[in-house]
Amino acid sequence: MVQCEAHWDNQIPLAKLTPLQSRLLVASLALLCFINSYDGDFVFDDSEAIINNKDLNPANPLSNIWTNDFWGSNLSSNSSHKSYRPLTVLTFRLNYFLAGGLHPVGFHVLNIGLHCVISVLMVDVLEILLAGLSCDGRSKGLARAPRASLLAALFFAAHPVHTESVAGIVGRADLLCALCFQLSFLTYCRAFQGGGKSDRFSVSWVAVSLLLCAVAMLCKEQGITVLGVNAAFDVLVVCNLNVYELIRALLFGRKSADLGEQVRKGLLARLALLLLSGSLLLYVRWRIMGTGPPAFTEVDNPASFAENVFLRIVNYNYYYSLNAWLLLCPWWLCFDWSMGCVPLIKSAGDWRMVWPLLLWACFIGLIRQALCSPDSSKRRTLAFGVVLLVVPYLPASNLFFRVGFVIAERVLYLSTAGYCLILAYAVAHCCGRWRKHKVHYNVGKNLADGGSQNSAIQYYREAVRLHPKYVHAMNNLGNILKERNELQEAEKLLSTAVQIQSDFAAAWMNLGIVQNSLKKFDQAEQSYWNAIKFRKKYPDCYYNLGRLYADLNRHVDALNAWRNATMLKPEHSLAWNNMVILLDNTGNLAQAELIGKEALKILPKDHTIMFSLANVLGKQEKYKESEGFFLNALKINPNAASCHGNLAVLYHRWGKLDLAKKHYELSLKLDPNASGTKENYNMLRRKLEQHGRPAT
Repeated sequence: MVQCEAHWDNQIPLAKLTPLQSRLLVASLALLCFINSYDGDFVFDDSEAIINNKDLNPANPLSNIWTNDFWGSNLSSNSSHKSYRPLTVLTFRLNYFLAGGLHPVGFHVLNIGLHCVISVLMVDVLEILLAGLSCDGRSKGLARAPRASLLAALFFAAHPVHTESVAGIVGRADLLCALCFQLSFLTYCRAFQGGGKSDRFSVSWVAVSLLLCAVAMLCKEQGITVLGVNAAFDVLVVCNLNVYELIRALLFGRKSADLGEQVRKGLLARLALLLLSGSLLLYVRWRIMGTGPPAFTEVDNPASFAENVFLRIVNYNYYYSLNAWLLLCPWWLCFDWSMGCVPLIKSAGDWRMVWPLLLWACFIGLIRQALCSPDSSKRRTLAFGVVLLVVPYLPASNLFFRVGFVIAERVLYLSTAGYCLILAYAVAHCCGRWRKHKVHYNVGKNLADGGSQNSAIQYYREAVRLHPKYVHAMNNLGNILKERNELQEAEKLLSTAVQIQSDFAAAWMNLGIVQNSLKKFDQAEQSYWNAIKFRKKYPDCYYNLGRLYADLNRHVDALNAWRNATMLKPEHSLAWNNMVILLDNTGNLAQAELIGKEALKILPKDHTIMFSLANVLGKQEKYKESEGFFLNALKINPNAASCHGNLAVLYHRWGKLDLAKKHYELSLKLDPNASGTKENYNMLRRKLEQHGRPAT
């Protein structure tokens, strides 16, 4: 027997719970989703199956439930629907007896309880299908796919398509059938837990499984389909056969060593036993029906009465696509789809023909992956997803006999398990891909923050390669390339990012910065305004927009942009400082002084603004005040060569030559290559020499 972990289990973003915690969580969710139906009344089909069904009354003979159908009519009657479900009727009768009459609360509570139990058992069923059977010395199963089975069971517990089965009392038949279906499957699995080899199995447990299959059929006819699931489990898990390779071997006449070995180990004997048992159960069921099919009218199932075989097949397939849509998107649910709710497709030109085609395209793709994927875990998961999705639905498919409905959501109760298994795999696959992208992105971000730009670029590139629409990775990579002056590639990346996500404000701003560097001023301005459009309060973007306007000598626009930045973010030092510098450079010294002092009220320890304001005051010959700001700036940042140099110029103009000399020398010591400071220092030395004072 194959025993393995579903490797995709670790990709699911769920905590790894203990078996008890998992089951309590699933039961709680199932209860939470359907508890609001406990006080419902008898509705729709409940009137015929319960209110008008004399078999529920304890005053009538109990033996009647074995000769009457689900609705209380004699099976031999021409009006009987031949729905033979005596055990379901027996539970109705029990509800009637315990409540002392037709009181719906007890009926609803039992339905809800059954759904909770089935949802909990689904954890075990799905775990075995995903990871096989693994036993310790005491023959206890070991959990090997805890997150995957939990997630699929949670999906099953909460799926809205169960509403008719759980909230409608006649859905009891589907619930009891599903419960016995699960028990039959689990006991069939139990037959192989004694030794771990496919040639050693317990005939007794197989017999119990077959008995439970018969019990499931006495709850609802759909119960016989568990034999198909058991057979699939035997082939795929117990014998670990590769169905695709087996089919190829049989088609091309090659011998299969795997098949020969499994024949010797009893596979064909077990499959023959399942087939024989199923045939016997069907024969008995046929005899109980009176060897005649139920009689339905065209109103019940109009497609089955279509004379054109092609249109009949097309409509059946259209029904399948509608059922698939109910599983995928249960947005509109209905207790009765007859009476023209689903108009027939009457010609090949009907636009609805596309839905069956789409369904089969998806289904064939799913089958292909389930058979041909090189990943054995994926093959097994999808194969069992397909088996659980399709096999329980077969009795309702119109393939073997005409059914009395167009669409019935209750018949999807068991099939939902297959869909939820496939959905859980899809979620894990998406999460796995996203985690790979996130890992490379996060490593790249950490490296970039640590200054390792070359390594960061590699990780960002890999994140983008794995996920070509990962706009945040593109944005960060574009920023690094911008800093390295690789502007063309940066522009391409950032342009792609905003094409993918048009409201990505940060990418628009960064694109504007790159375009500004490339002298594409009109495009840069538009990019900045796009960023502001998508993020109204974006001070950094207003700051960069101001820099663009300053480069274009649009001084008023630049000042307005920087003023907007400081209004949105009063502590925006760069915007304040640029306003002071621009006003200084354009000769608006008084206004520059006002702006500088306004900024220092908000940022009293900002040495860059102190420096700029000191320069403005110096040009206005306010030497004492200017000196104060220079000295305060140097207290905060004593190693600022430019501040020492400009303070020296101030002293030079003020006539304090010794102090000027001192600060020139400090500035050159900090920055020996400052050419302007060297020239000013040499001028001061000549002046000192002219006054007969030593220059050194």
